[in-house]
Amino acid sequence: MGKKVKKESETPCKETFEALPVVGKTPATVVLLLSSPEEDILIKACEAIHTFAEKGDESKVSLLGLGALEPLCQLITHNNKLVRRNAFMALGIMATNGDVKSALNKIDVTPLIIDKLSLEDDTVIHEFATLCLASLSVDFVCKVQIFDNNGLPPLIKLLSSPDPDVKKNSLEIIFNLVQDYQSRLAVHELGGIPPLLELLHSDFPVIQHLTLKTLQNITTDKDTRNAFREQHGFEKLIDILNNTDFSDLHAEALQVVANCLSDSESVQLIHKDGGLTRLMDFLLTPNMPEIQSNAVKCISRVAKSSENRKVLHEHNVEKVLVELLSVADIGVKTSACQAVAAMSFHLSSKDLEFIRVSGGIPAVVQGLSSESLALRQAATQALSNLTYNNKHSAFAVFEAGGHEILVQQLNGSCPRMVANAAATLGNMARHEIICCSILSHGAIPALVEPLKSTDTQVLVNTTQCLTVLACDTEARAELQRAGGLQPLVSLLQSYHKEVLSNTCFAVHVYACEESAAVEMCKHGALEILQEINQSVNRKSSYSELAMISLLNCNLSVKYSLTGHLASTDVIVDGFYDAGKVCGLLILTLEELFKQPVNQHRPIIVVNTSTEYELVSEAMGGPVRMEKLHEFPWVLHLSELKFQLQSNVIPIGLITKGIYYHRALLFKCLADCIGISCTLVRGEYNRAWNEVLLFDGPPARNGCSSQPCRYIVDLMHQPGSLLAADTAAAVQYQTI
Repeated sequence: MGKKVKKESETPCKETFEALPVVGKTPATVVLLLSSPEEDILIKACEAIHTFAEKGDESKVSLLGLGALEPLCQLITHNNKLVRRNAFMALGIMATNGDVKSALNKIDVTPLIIDKLSLEDDTVIHEFATLCLASLSVDFVCKVQIFDNNGLPPLIKLLSSPDPDVKKNSLEIIFNLVQDYQSRLAVHELGGIPPLLELLHSDFPVIQHLTLKTLQNITTDKDTRNAFREQHGFEKLIDILNNTDFSDLHAEALQVVANCLSDSESVQLIHKDGGLTRLMDFLLTPNMPEIQSNAVKCISRVAKSSENRKVLHEHNVEKVLVELLSVADIGVKTSACQAVAAMSFHLSSKDLEFIRVSGGIPAVVQGLSSESLALRQAATQALSNLTYNNKHSAFAVFEAGGHEILVQQLNGSCPRMVANAAATLGNMARHEIICCSILSHGAIPALVEPLKSTDTQVLVNTTQCLTVLACDTEARAELQRAGGLQPLVSLLQSYHKEVLSNTCFAVHVYACEESAAVEMCKHGALEILQEINQSVNRKSSYSELAMISLLNCNLSVKYSLTGHLASTDVIVDGFYDAGKVCGLLILTLEELFKQPVNQHRPIIVVNTSTEYELVSEAMGGPVRMEKLHEFPWVLHLSELKFQLQSNVIPIGLITKGIYYHRALLFKCLADCIGISCTLVRGEYNRAWNEVLLFDGPPARNGCSSQPCRYIVDLMHQPGSLLAADTAAAVQYQTI
C-alpha cells in the first residue's frame, strides 16, 4: 500500500518551495505553523510535514502525537490550491501508518476526501487523496462511509486517470469495497466494467493483478457477469490465457473465468479460439498448483454441458481428474474433489465407472483424513454425490473403509461436512451389507448430536440417514438408548418443510417399537403432531402417518382422539376410556389416577383381573328405549367415584352401564377371545361395536360372498345385530 507505480520521469512537475525560513525548526514547531493565517507558511509547513512523514513510521507516529492530523484535515478544504495539495500529500503519506489510520477513522475525514475527489482536477490531489482512502478503506466503517457518501462514482471515473498511481490507488479502494455485496452490484450499475477491462492492458503488473482480483469479486454476481460478457470481457480473459507473456496473470484470470462459467452463455463461448483445449493444457501444467486448481474449477463448470462433456471426454478429463486427486498439493486435491462432486450428477455411468475402477474413489476417501478442512469438506461432498443412487460407488467407498471415517465425521464442528457425511452414509446404508457395517461402527449414537444442530441441511440429511439405518429392532432400540428420541421429537416443531417431513417419517419408522413410541409420546410427540395435523400449511401425509403409528401403540389415546378402534386394534389390560379429548393435552392413566374427584364423566379402565360372565347382564341388563331416561347409570357412577375417591373406575365395578360402557367392555372381551370388532365413539354418551359377518354359506365354487357390517345391540335387545346404515342402526347410534 502506498507503493508508487509510475516512473520518476512520469511525475508531473510540482511547485518547489524554499526551506522554512527559520533554520532548525522542530517537528513540533512545524505542526504549530499549520495554524498560521499566512498561506505561504501553510504551504511550506505542509510540505515539510510531508517530507518528514516520508522518513518512516516513527516519523508518522511522532506527527500524530504532536497533533498534526486535525489541522491537516482542515487544510484539505483550504481555498488555496497549493495548501490543499500539500495538505493532501502529507495526509496521504501519514495515513499509510496503522495508528494514524485508526485516528483518521475517528475524525470522520472520509466525506471531506470524497468531496474533493469529485471537485478537484489536480492529479497530485487525486493521487494522495486516493492513497489516503486506500489506507482507510480496509476498515468496514470507512467502506460504508465511502459507499454512503457516493464515493464509487468518482473512484470509477479515476480508473481512467492518466496517472498510474491514481489508477492503482482508486482500484485498491474499489477492491476493498467490493468485498461487500452492495458495492459489488454498484460497480456494475455505475458503469465500472469498461474501465476495469481497460486496466487489463496496463503496463504495470500491480494494476493488472488488482484488476483481476476485483473482477473475481464482482463476477460472483449474475447481472455483473452479464454486463462483463456484453463488454467482451470473457474473450479478453481467454486472450490473456492464450498469451504466454501474461503467465503471471493466468491463475487470477482462471478464477474470473471460473466465475463466468457459472452461466451457460459463457460456457458456449469457451469453444471459441480453443478455450476448452487451453483449459485442459492448464490442467496438465506441472509445478503450477494455483493454475491447476483454478483450471479444475473451470472444467467442472464446463462439464455441465453435454456437448462440452463429449469434448472433455476426448481429452481424457476423467483420467486427469483421477491423477489430480493423488497429487501432493492440497489446493489441487481440493479442487479435484470439488470437480468430481460437481460433475458426478452430469457424467455418464460409464465415466463414473471409470473414476471408480481407476482408483478415484479410494483417492477421495483418503481426503477424508486430511488435516485440511477444505479438502475434507470437498471429499465428503464428492462421496455424497458419487454414492447417490449408485450401488457400485457405494461399495467402492465401503471397500476403501470410507464409512468408518464418515461415522467419525458426524461429530465434527463443520455443519457442511456433517451434512455431507450423513448424506453419504444414508446413500450407502440402502445396501444391507453396508448398513450392518455402518451400524457396527456406532453410526446411530453418532447421529444424536447432529439432531440438535441448527443447520437445516444437517437436519435434513441426519433424519433421512436415521430412517434408512432403522433396519431392525436393535437399530431402533439403539437410538432410544442413545437418547435420540427427545431431539427427534423436538424437530417436529420445525417449520422447514423437508426437515418436518423427514422427521415425521423417522417417527413413523421408530414408532413400530412400542417402548420407543411410548417414550416419544412422553416427550409430547402426539400433542405436536395433533397440532401439525390441524394446520393447513404444515399438515402432510407424513405427519398423518407418524400420528397413526404412534396411536397404534397407544390405543387409549387413539380412541380419545379419533373415537374409533379398528378390528385389528386389540384392547389389553390398562386400556382406558377418558372420553373425547377436546384439547391437545392427553393425560396418562397414572396422571388421571392422581386427580381429585370431580364432576366430569368418569374414566373407564380395563382390568381383566376383576372382570366378568355376558356384557348386557354385567352392565344392568337390557333397557327398553322408552325407559332409558329412568336407567340410573349416572347416579351409579357417581357413587363409585365417591367410594373409590377417584375419577378412574375399573370397568368391572360398573353394574349399571350405558352405551359407551357396554361397547368398551364388548370390545375388550372380543379381543380376549379373538373376535374381530371395532369400537366407535358417537355423540351424547353413545358408542357401538361393528362386526363383519358373511350372509349365508360359501358359493358352490368355494368363493365367499362379501362380508356385511353389523352393529351389535348391547343396550335394548342384547345380541341383536343391526345391519349398518339401516334405520335401526342409525337409531341405535343417535337417538
